[in-house]
Amino acid sequence: MTKNIMIVGVGGQGTLLASRILGNTVINEGYDVKVSEVHGMSQRGGSVVTYVKYGEKVYSPIIDEGEADVILAFELLEAYRALPYLKKGGKMIVNAQQIDPMPVITGAAKYPEKIGEKLTDAADVTAVDALSLAKKAGNIKSVNVVLIGVMARNSEIPYEKWVETIKTTVPAKFLDINLKAFDLGYKGED
Repeated sequence: MTKNIMIVGVGGQGTLLASRILGNTVINEGYDVKVSEVHGMSQRGGSVVTYVKYGEKVYSPIIDEGEADVILAFELLEAYRALPYLKKGGKMIVNAQQIDPMPVITGAAKYPEKIGEKLTDAADVTAVDALSLAKKAGNIKSVNVVLIGVMARNSEIPYEKWVETIKTTVPAKFLDINLKAFDLGYKGED
């Protein structure tokens, strides 16, 4: 059976590192893995979407609407935009952080209200204050690994396997912070 995971966020949040950690972990578990990175205006804080599919045999990395088993969302509006991709009975893990997109910053649009409520009304959502946990880990840029920790806690892959992958995927100078961030997400400490 194939597992479909969508990782959504904005440029600079580390969605690509998160997809590498996920992809490498499931490869190490013996799964066939396909990853597709769909970049928006990632350098300017635009949308970034990554598809990770794994299973016994995977033929395409693309995830269509209604096919995502899990959506890992690094920001509220990006979570809301990805909602149509979540399959019935799927799970959404959402960083409860609001990052204004360029149209909101320039005053051309308003950030939609009550997105968190709309998400929880529509889906099985685990909301996480990943920014606070990342600060606790020592660096706000480790939000991505906090969220990977939350997802890993609900996966069939043992904790130790995730830690091994983080050790081989994250640059050495950021390893301690990212291991702490993973632990905070995995253990659900607030």
